Amino acid sequence: MSAEPIMEPVMTQDPIDLLIAFEEASVAPIRPEYVEGTVIVPPQPDYHHSKGSVRLVVQLHTAGLDLAGMGMGFRAAHSDGSTMALVIPDFYVLHREPTELDGSYLKAHKGWYPIDMVALVGEVTSTNHTVDTGPKLSAYAAAGIPIYVLINRETKTAHCHTDPVLPGDDPTEAYYKTDTKVTLGDPLPLPAPYPTLDTAPFATD
Repeated sequence: MSAEPIMEPVMTQDPIDLLIAFEEASVAPIRPEYVEGTVIVPPQPDYHHSKGSVRLVVQLHTAGLDLAGMGMGFRAAHSDGSTMALVIPDFYVLHREPTELDGSYLKAHKGWYPIDMVALVGEVTSTNHTVDTGPKLSAYAAAGIPIYVLINRETKTAHCHTDPVLPGDDPTEAYYKTDTKVTLGDPLPLPAPYPTLDTAPFATD
């Protein structure tokens, strides 16, 4: 004799509220992220990470990209509107200044902007380098961000990932078709209108 399955609605917690709970429970200031169904608490960046990230943003600004920045969080959504990822890139370039609609989105999603504002996203690896080279890469590709710049301090390489591909409905299978790779210390070419980035600040890590 087998029991009939119990068909009851399953209560799920919005990942945004889950991250707020993590922040409130922590005795130290944190800003967790959410990727592939997992809460990620990035380690505090060290001096070389912070210094190098700032220098990359300065290079982008010097090239006339006034919408380059740091520190903002972005939300990517599944096709049904549910939260796919909540990410805080080390640096980025926006497609546009935040509009009134973006401001409403930020308020509705408790501090997260829509990820379609982002034209270029960048990460500098820390001790959790596999997050940036795996789940975050897939999340950015699934969101359709055209360019993902990755400074991999573990492998001493810099990457410009372009041509995002989402082969099906599963965002974890998304990837970038093109990877321009150089050794840290060498210039990293980016597609126009972006400049070639000087990666020398990371060569001495």
